[in-house]
Amino acid sequence: MTRLINIDNGGTLTDFCLVDGGEVRYTKTLTTPYDLSRCLFDGLTRVSELVYGEPALAALLQSTDYIRYSTTQGTNALVQRAGPRLGLLLADSAVAADLAATGAQEDLFAALVGDRWAAINLEQDDDALSQELVTRVNDLSARGARRLVVAISGADGADAEARVKRLLLKLYPRHLLGAVPLLFSWELVADSDDVRRTWSSLLNAFLHPAMELFLFNADRRLRDARARQPLRIFRNDGGSSRVSKSAALTTYSSGPRGGLEGTRALAGHYGLRHLVMVDVGGTTTDIGVVTDGAIRVDRRGQIDDAPSSLELAAITSYGVGGSSIFRVVDGRIQVGPESVGAAPGPACFGLGGDEATLTDVLLLTGLLDPATYLGGTMVLHPDRAAKAIEAKIAEPLGITLDEALRRLEDAHAEAIARALLDTTTVDEDTVLAAFGGGGPMTVCGAARKAGARQVLIPRTAAVFSAFGIGFSDLSQRYEQPLPDAEPATISAVAERLLAAGARDLYAEGVDPGECIPRFRITVERGDTESVIDLADPQDAAAHLKHSDRASLELVLLSPLPHVTLGQTGDIAASPASADGTRALRDGQSGQGSQTEVPVYDLLSQPPGAQAPGPAVIEGPFFTMRVPAGWQFATTAAGDLRLTDRGGAPSCASR
Repeated sequence: MTRLINIDNGGTLTDFCLVDGGEVRYTKTLTTPYDLSRCLFDGLTRVSELVYGEPALAALLQSTDYIRYSTTQGTNALVQRAGPRLGLLLADSAVAADLAATGAQEDLFAALVGDRWAAINLEQDDDALSQELVTRVNDLSARGARRLVVAISGADGADAEARVKRLLLKLYPRHLLGAVPLLFSWELVADSDDVRRTWSSLLNAFLHPAMELFLFNADRRLRDARARQPLRIFRNDGGSSRVSKSAALTTYSSGPRGGLEGTRALAGHYGLRHLVMVDVGGTTTDIGVVTDGAIRVDRRGQIDDAPSSLELAAITSYGVGGSSIFRVVDGRIQVGPESVGAAPGPACFGLGGDEATLTDVLLLTGLLDPATYLGGTMVLHPDRAAKAIEAKIAEPLGITLDEALRRLEDAHAEAIARALLDTTTVDEDTVLAAFGGGGPMTVCGAARKAGARQVLIPRTAAVFSAFGIGFSDLSQRYEQPLPDAEPATISAVAERLLAAGARDLYAEGVDPGECIPRFRITVERGDTESVIDLADPQDAAAHLKHSDRASLELVLLSPLPHVTLGQTGDIAASPASADGTRALRDGQSGQGSQTEVPVYDLLSQPPGAQAPGPAVIEGPFFTMRVPAGWQFATTAAGDLRLTDRGGAPSCASR
């Protein structure tokens, strides 16, 4: 029997998903941003209690086959500009201007590098170049650079960087305290586009220190606890690798990619043509699209408005989450993008927060039950939620608390609906897959405003991004430009990529001979770029013209055990069985009236159970509102399918 643990570290909560054979169990813990290893090991200890009935961390780690981990900390660090000051060495000063081609890129370059860049003359001999390197590096260090990126342009850029590296390591050897942390762009990504490669290197250097400190420390602590396998990092390309074989940049947006991998599995499981991920966490709502079984990706994804060399899933993040701050701006309610996070958290957490959030709203409307929140592990304080909303929203607008609650919930749903319509086309085939701690709570309202009539809630919704990591395999990705289309050149490049892959996968503890190679070619022709899968690398020549700029790419993959989605097929319908009622505050009249609605426990419903709204569904670590006009049904796998049989004008039709 295989035991897997998948972990998704978010800004507010960290999710843990245990897959034990065919059984899935999960838990959550508050993220501890001051020490991420604390929430990691707190959560693993809770997982051990699920298995053994008492804390038994060592026994859990020694019996677990793989631990896979994703984190939003790199994303958050970049958003907050929380990283080291960088220095940049170029051979062509024009690249510095190209890095700031837009206003957003100019602002990002100013925040990361500023004036800490210099151009060097590579036409000199080694002695003269060494003297110039000393002058440049000392000057950049004096101006505050704590890490240095070397990015040399041109067809011979990789060889030129190798020369500069040899000279710099002689001048600043790593064993001395005066060593300068160095990153060489061609070693990170072999991309012939100078701007993309340089931006990728700058972003990686910016994220590297924080990720290195935490991830290596976490990996070491797991080894000390006698874990069977090293920690595997789930990357933003959908693969996993050990910490020492993962670049910091590949952790960017890796958590949402886990949710999108799960969304793709859902689309295949239910035969859905157009499935849209709506992952609502504490800080953001992440939206991605699966069409005809394929994840929508950007071959050269953007990271914080900067072009990168990485292929990234086309995930758009909006600052609208359960912990997003509501404010009154010019007489109107604004949602986010600021978030209270896990510390101090929403006002109702009682940890010192005094801002109004959706969590506070849903507690006061009666949707959230203080006795069941986070599985009953956390006490909520309605009085503090009311105080925050009255002070920050109701009083500035001159309205009652009940009217404020109605407007706040409506504003949150409107913001998510707008995000949906900004990201994709919503038509009659569109199904929204809503998950995350906040997804099920408000998705029906957002769906109706966006014009979507169908919603799918996985039974593991509360930890679905962590669950989705379970569809990943061990892999490494490599790319190298093709200088020409000659068969000998293509063979030589393919052999170099395979040799690098074999070395890295051997370090992962697997037999390279049992790995699966997947080649493809990226062809840039004018302003267009095409990606072509190859059965054999020699097939690349047939797709190339003399003027093309092209690169050969290899993904070397070692399959891991995957999670499963459960049963499928048609089932007989039956009435759902309510477990009680709950009084929901009715803000429509502004009089503070309450309506009793049935409450259904998701796990106690048999496949095929159906009921109309209004209703409340309690799932593991999530609560869902089913509005009037909607009907829900449980599937053979225990997921929820919801259909809007009423409807209202959508954002798109106003």
